[in-house]
Amino acid sequence: MRFTSLILILLTITTLTSCISTKRLTYLSEDKGTEADSLISFQQMQRPYRVQINDLLSIRVKALDQELTSMFNPIGDAENSTATTEERAYFDGFLVNRHGEIRIPTLGKIKVIGLTLEEIRLKLEDMLLNDYFKTEANIFITVKLAGLRYTTLGEIGTGSQVIYKEQVSIMEAIANAGDITLYGDRRNVKILRQYPEGQRIHRVDLTKISAVNSPFYYIQPNDLIIVDPLPQKSLGIGETGFGTLATVFSLLTGITILLIRL
Repeated sequence: MRFTSLILILLTITTLTSCISTKRLTYLSEDKGTEADSLISFQQMQRPYRVQINDLLSIRVKALDQELTSMFNPIGDAENSTATTEERAYFDGFLVNRHGEIRIPTLGKIKVIGLTLEEIRLKLEDMLLNDYFKTEANIFITVKLAGLRYTTLGEIGTGSQVIYKEQVSIMEAIANAGDITLYGDRRNVKILRQYPEGQRIHRVDLTKISAVNSPFYYIQPNDLIIVDPLPQKSLGIGETGFGTLATVFSLLTGITILLIRL
């Protein structure tokens, strides 16, 4: 009987450790002291993004006389009428090369690395007004990122993703990639981010509401989002524990029958 009890204890421990707690699957759970429907304050304004190497910029120049600005703008839809939005952005956008420069027709090479989008806009406006236009031309310049590109790996829909918005939270990025699997570790989501001096890894716990206050809650272009698997995946057992319970019951029944026969 001691042997049977020992087997039962071991199987019970295995069952409990194999199940994935709902706390590890729930996004942005509130603290115990937080009242339902309470207002959650967080810093929505992020620091202005500074352009990095391999960023793709969308630049448009407009004026009262559009013919005067045609030399500065991409050819447009004529050659890429069948291209997708992403393909069109690739062909019409201005890539920041490894020297931190973009090449614009007529204007030539322009250093943009480390500048914000607003700073690039003002720089282009000054160049055009000084060399090509008068103030009366009423030129209007827009500078945007040609889509926010990021990559996902691990226990999440993997691959390169593009969202055409100026500001994207990590929750939006994950939803756009197809969500994290049941085996994904939501408490330790890693973000590999580029900086002028190199790359750094940041971590966010998406199971707590405090994640919205993280400086990494909003992703940046070229971010790599990595979701590691939970230990339960390496055990090769049921996702919710029901498969494990059935296996334990069958194994326990077999052991009991065997001991009775002995």
